[in-house]
Parts: sequence; C-alpha cells; structure tokens
Amino acid sequence: MHAPITYGGFDGPRSLLEERPMRPPIIGKIRPGIKVLTRKARENPEAVRIHDAMVAQGHSYEAIGLEIERRTQLRNALVPKNVPWFTCRGSDFTNPAVADDILQRYGEDRGDGNGRKLWRFPVVFAFDDWLRNMPNELVTYTASGKQFFSEYGPDGLRYCKTYAPVQREARASRAKRVWGGRPIILRQDDAIPDGRCDPHSCPQYQQGVCNLSAAFYFAVPATRGLGLIQMPTTSIYVLQKAHAAMQTVALARGRLVGVEFFVSKQEVEISRIDPELGKPVRQMQWLITLDADLDLAGLLDGSDRPRLSHVEAAQQAVTALENTPQTLLDQSPGFPPLDAEKSLSGVQPVQGAETSDAEDLAAAFNELATRLGFDKEPDRKDLREFLQASFGVGWTKRPAAVRQVIHDMRVALENNPVAYREQVKAIAAEIAP
Repeated sequence: MHAPITYGGFDGPRSLLEERPMRPPIIGKIRPGIKVLTRKARENPEAVRIHDAMVAQGHSYEAIGLEIERRTQLRNALVPKNVPWFTCRGSDFTNPAVADDILQRYGEDRGDGNGRKLWRFPVVFAFDDWLRNMPNELVTYTASGKQFFSEYGPDGLRYCKTYAPVQREARASRAKRVWGGRPIILRQDDAIPDGRCDPHSCPQYQQGVCNLSAAFYFAVPATRGLGLIQMPTTSIYVLQKAHAAMQTVALARGRLVGVEFFVSKQEVEISRIDPELGKPVRQMQWLITLDADLDLAGLLDGSDRPRLSHVEAAQQAVTALENTPQTLLDQSPGFPPLDAEKSLSGVQPVQGAETSDAEDLAAAFNELATRLGFDKEPDRKDLREFLQASFGVGWTKRPAAVRQVIHDMRVALENNPVAYREQVKAIAAEIAP
C-alpha cells in the first residue's frame, strides 16, 4: 500500500476543516427534567390524549409539542417541570439503544410510581478545560434561530454579538454566498451602542427573551457511540457548583480527563427576585450536582501525584531533554522493562530491545517537547526544574508512565499548548532561587 500523504511544518490550519473550531459529535441528549401540559392545554381533551399517547410511546417533547400544535392549534403547549430525576429517552439519541442501555445500567425504580428513572449516573469529561465541558452564554432566540449572544473578548470584557446582515449581489439580485459560516459582528444599535453585554440595560434581557443557555458534554462509561452526550441547563446555580467541583479536582489532580464524576440532583433552597413584588423570595428547587469518588486529602498531600498530567510527563523528561536515552539507562541500574505485559509474565526483554524502545520514546517526546515550545535551552531548563521540583529525586526510574507522558503531551499540543507552557514557566519561576 502507498504511504499516507502527510503535511508537516504547518503552524496554522492544514485543511478547510481546521479553519473552524472543532466541535465533538453529539450522539444524544439527557434532559434535566420533563415537560408537562400548560393549564390551557390540560383543558383541551385532544391535547391531553395526544400528550399521554406520545409520552407512552417514548416520543421527544419537541415532537409532542409539534403534534399538539398541528392538531389543536395550541402553541407552546408544554412547559418545563423540575423533577428529582433525569430524562433519558431513545428519541433524543441517534441510536435509541444507547438510551435504553444507560437506563438499564444506571436507572433505578424507587417505588414512587414513576417507574425506572435515571437518578444518579457516572460521567467522564472529554476536556481538561472546564469551559469546553460546559460552555455557556447569554442568548436571544427568535423563530429563525440565534439573534444575539454573548462572547468574551481578549480584554476580558463580555460583548453582545450578532450575525452580520447577508449582503446582496447588485447584478445578480440575490444574496452573496457565504463561506465558513455567517460573519459575526458586534451588536451596535440604539439599545446597545457600544457592543457591551450588560443585562441591566439590555431590553431583551429585561423582557425575558435573553437568558442563560449552557450544556454539559460528557461520555457515560460502558456505553457505545462515537460522540458525547449533551445535558442542557439554564441555572446559574448549577454552573457555579459544577465549576467549583471541576476546579477543585483540577487543582488537586492536575486534570479533569479520566476522572469519573457522578451526576445527580439535590433539592436546595435558592433565592430569586419576584418579578411582581421586586423582592427576593426563597424556594426549593432540584439542582444538578457533580461529585467524584476521590481521596481529595490524598491528592492534596501528594500521594496520588503520579496521576497528575505533569507527573506523567516527568517519566521521560530527562531522556528528552538530555537527548541521551542510553545514559539514562546506564544511570538507572535495574531499569524495569517498559512492556508491562512482559514484566508481569516474568519475561525480561533483552538490553537491545529495551534501548531501542527507550530511544523511540525519547524521539517522540523530543519532537513533542519542541512542538510545545521547549526548543530553547532556557525553556528546557524551566521544564527540568518544573519536573524535578514537582516529583523529587528518582522520578526518572518510573518508566511505566512514559507512554502516558507522550499521550498527555499530544493532548496538550492539540488542546492548549500555551496553557501547558505557562504552567511550566509559572512553577519554574516560583521555585527559582
């Protein structure tokens, strides 16, 4: 077979597909609640019959609402209702069997008459950046889609964005073709002349048509499917608690990927402003919560340090930085085999094979270190100090993590190489004499 065509030496996009932000595929949606008929819809026997029949058949709430509107002319016949469980329906998944599998694995029948429901289930996040795991924005929707939405600028300020009007061809009397999506511009009108997103002065927010929109993106262990599952939310309380949970784990463990969180609901008392009285009122509400079965004290005192991303990177650092894999082997008597399966079976690889494997890993790490920006001696010195200070003397004698090191650096290179370099520089500067 012919070798695959590769393109090297590019610092920017290599393809039309890489010009746009990467969005992971979504295979389904787990909803944080249910939808029920409005008071007006409950007074219509036909709407009630359609609703009950389609719910029993497992149809999505969108399909139920559209069918009620088509047959009874009742618009917006369904409203959200907060319940202590999650809704996992086959109609919300590209493969309905995935929803059934999740419900069978993690669902419970608590004998309350609601049948088997999803009360608590494990999730694994795909990114170490909490914002990619739960993106959020203030957004205004119209019948044709997004009208206004918030984005943060490089200056750290929040701006109100919108889509630029589509230009028209003067000679062809038709709209110009748009490449790469509709252009995004600052909103600048009489209400928001400077483009700043300020809910207190935003007419859409004050009218209740601009609201917080967010979603969690995760994978559920032991389920099949090439993509992530989405769970939407509009609660700032949920986002604040989830952000605190992710930041706590990231601070102690160094990363979020690989941690098994548990999603459940907790009934808590929240405060809101009564729109008619203008005074704060307290009410009970079921909120999504994140938890993790971790020994946080052990993580904080360093006993679980080898699971940190930069701890894993330490295993091959000397080989890569010194470019002398054989020297590392010579300096480490009894250097264990890198092949865990052979080690467990009692078969020791020959010295030549071990050296060759170490050289291959060193070359891979060296290339990744260069691509991550550690190609100059001051940068490599920072990396050496960072690894030595983080893990102490003898960390080079734990070669079992070498392959994981290369994997972690590839992830850093793909997701956020700048953050990785800044982390190394910050810690190196902190420990510098």
